[in-house]
Amino acid sequence: MPIYALGDQVPNIHPDAYIHPDAVIIGSVHIGAESSVWPCAVLRADDGAIYIGERTSIQDGCVLHTTPFWPTTVGSNCVVGHLVHLEGCTIEDRCLVGNGSILMHQVMVHTGAIVAANAVLLNGTVVPSGALAAGVPAMIREGKARTEHIDLAVQSYVNRSKRFRDTLRRID
Repeated sequence: MPIYALGDQVPNIHPDAYIHPDAVIIGSVHIGAESSVWPCAVLRADDGAIYIGERTSIQDGCVLHTTPFWPTTVGSNCVVGHLVHLEGCTIEDRCLVGNGSILMHQVMVHTGAIVAANAVLLNGTVVPSGALAAGVPAMIREGKARTEHIDLAVQSYVNRSKRFRDTLRRID
């Protein structure tokens, strides 16, 4: 798997994390225990840092970047769906970010919130705990997050990463 240091910026990946062989990790990326990064995801921390907590999945095709001013932080027990773009934002613990979403600079997604698929959260958007953010640009619907979906998806990807670690093999 391509994991790169960039000068003195060296990734820090917990040994219990799963990084798919086709994911790319560059620079100041910190990944916690039992987290997973899936095929074609790119985590490029060249200007600042990217922090991924424990038991968090960064799914296929995601792009995580950072800025010199704002790190990109994803808490523990989070699900970041396929084709998500995160840049200079903060996602607290136990959140779900749906497929195809874009979260830009200084976005704050508080614990237990959900960002719906294909939502666009413009600079400085705040999603309160338990809220659902949906649309382009996203509208906030307080109290509408169904957090039981988060817990199921987190456990699914923790289990999946163990299966992939143990049984994935290239056959060409």
